Amino acid sequence: MNKKIIIGGVIAVVAIIVIAAVALGGGSSEHAPDELVACVAAHGEEPEFGFDPMHGWGYHDSGTEPLIQSTLLKRDANNSFVNDLATDYSASDDYKTYTVNIRDDVKFTDGSKLTAKDVAFSYNKAKELGEGADLSSMKEAKAKGNNEIVFTLDKSDSTFVNKLTDVGIVPEASYDNATYGQNPIGSGPYKLAQWDKGQQFILERNNQYYGKKPYFRKITNLFLDSDAAYAAVKNGDVDIAEIPVSYANETVKGYHLEYFDSIDVRGISLPTQKDTGKVIGPDKNPYGNNVTGDPAIREALSIGINREKLVDGALNGFGNVSYTGVANQLAWAYDAPYKDGQVDQAKAILDEAGWKDTNGDGIREKNGVKASIPVYYTSSAVERQALAVSLAEEASKLGIEIVPEGKSWDDIDPVRNQVGVVWGFGSADPNEIVHQYDSRVAGEGYDNPEVLNDSAVDAAIDTAMSQDTDSSYSTWSQASQIANTEYPFLWIGTVDYTYMVSDHLDISKSTHLIYPHGGDIWGNIYDWRYVNNTSTNATNTTNATNSTA
Repeated sequence: MNKKIIIGGVIAVVAIIVIAAVALGGGSSEHAPDELVACVAAHGEEPEFGFDPMHGWGYHDSGTEPLIQSTLLKRDANNSFVNDLATDYSASDDYKTYTVNIRDDVKFTDGSKLTAKDVAFSYNKAKELGEGADLSSMKEAKAKGNNEIVFTLDKSDSTFVNKLTDVGIVPEASYDNATYGQNPIGSGPYKLAQWDKGQQFILERNNQYYGKKPYFRKITNLFLDSDAAYAAVKNGDVDIAEIPVSYANETVKGYHLEYFDSIDVRGISLPTQKDTGKVIGPDKNPYGNNVTGDPAIREALSIGINREKLVDGALNGFGNVSYTGVANQLAWAYDAPYKDGQVDQAKAILDEAGWKDTNGDGIREKNGVKASIPVYYTSSAVERQALAVSLAEEASKLGIEIVPEGKSWDDIDPVRNQVGVVWGFGSADPNEIVHQYDSRVAGEGYDNPEVLNDSAVDAAIDTAMSQDTDSSYSTWSQASQIANTEYPFLWIGTVDYTYMVSDHLDISKSTHLIYPHGGDIWGNIYDWRYVNNTSTNATNTTNATNSTA
């Protein structure tokens, strides 16, 4: 795709540099050729509970590189499973039992041996806390000797193999729920050397690591907002920084842009039920919307908007349109069932359903209800804001009012089943379709926020869960296709991940892993290295250890 500059506006570079100078301590120094300074948002924002996989560290939809801990399996650049701790694994014919054998030569950084007991403990604790991987189908994990773990499930689940990538392993003997995140003990390629909350974390290479040793002895990752991260690039203070797509066409001497296609898709949930005053889920949230509860509204939006225009505008061209919510890279992807940009047909659908503009204000009404939909987005997500604002312009051509509102998740949570919400999805695990459409989990956390209730979708999901992996893909595709005939989400497109990278740094694009929702910049850290060095220093970087923000 041609990357086009659509997003306008003046970038207040001077103000941003001031912000960065405060955040970075205002000074700079050179670092050794095996040290890396980064500012990337891998695994989301700074972890509230520290670097604890039991509280979700290292997990983002399909298992990202936790750096400090090992996992049973990893994924390679082809999105295939490869062994990490595991030496082999198998599943029973009914997909209710999984058996994993692990290496015998792994030690935690405190010198203790990693055994099957640690793996079983980690999975059972992760299920108990429920803050990371979806282990809802797992009944329990049990160690059988030092090197074998048996996972027993409550129901058939052929997707459970994906969960073997999702949980970082912690030591049972020394794990403390209250303190582990600040002083993690793991067996991964790095160990935590320092965490300055609100500023940075520093990792040092684990020289006892059993796998491929990474090139970098030390990694410092700074916690900066997107504007300050870009300013840090302009100052030459970092080797790599994740930047918003609005900056992706800027040129900075000594840096180049790297961008990666992803399976991370953006879509707006459209409540499929009418508001009858009922509540749903453990939080007893009210649900339903009297505008989007009319299928004509949902269909008109889906066929009437121009997704290519939204991607080119809101995402600066760094993305690909999506009609289905399933990225093209995934085995259960399917062709778009319709074309968009059909404004006249969308208007005809609304007219036939009784939505008409009777007072000439440009907004349709029906039975005294205006075709006005609040669409919430997290105020910290620039691309979600841009999508909501651009969507409002597209919808206005149909006589539908979209009212974008930036909110915190605390504000969104109580009304997430009543309003449109800009969501991000994107997992290499087809079980994500359960979270999007299964009526049996509607209203549980962020699952099925549109409260779709379709028994045919549920039945297809059950069939897919009991099939072998290859056979299940067409069934997962079928479940998604059935769901999307009701237009429960207004799917927009996948987003690219954009980074400014020092010309001295090679992040090995050829070995990079598939980017799920949240990204996985560290996924191939083993292959990163400096190139074209003419001195003992790779690039000027800030003295991040002494930062004061």
